Amino acid sequence: MRYILGFWAVPMGLFWSWFLLASNDWNFGMLFFSRVLYDHVFEVYGQITGIAPDQLPVLIARACVVDTFLIFGIFAFRRRKQIAAWVSARRQDHTEEAAAPRA
Repeated sequence: MRYILGFWAVPMGLFWSWFLLASNDWNFGMLFFSRVLYDHVFEVYGQITGIAPDQLPVLIARACVVDTFLIFGIFAFRRRKQIAAWVSARRQDHTEEAAAPRA
């Protein structure tokens, strides 16, 4: 599972880092982070998909949110017994705390 999380987290981190830097034109003197390349990338991607380039960042963000929920859903399903035990322990601690007399 750590490989799945790694193969999810690294591309997401790289993409969103590039997106933040390029969309705000914080290029540090590098073409890769420039707004010119950002506009060109989304123009080409828009021509390939037939979607307006200004709508693509929102669609990509929505896809990333769906992917994130999917990955964490799979992770939670695989760890459901441990999560259930943790929730049970928390509830038990909470009920004991509520039942204890206060000084």
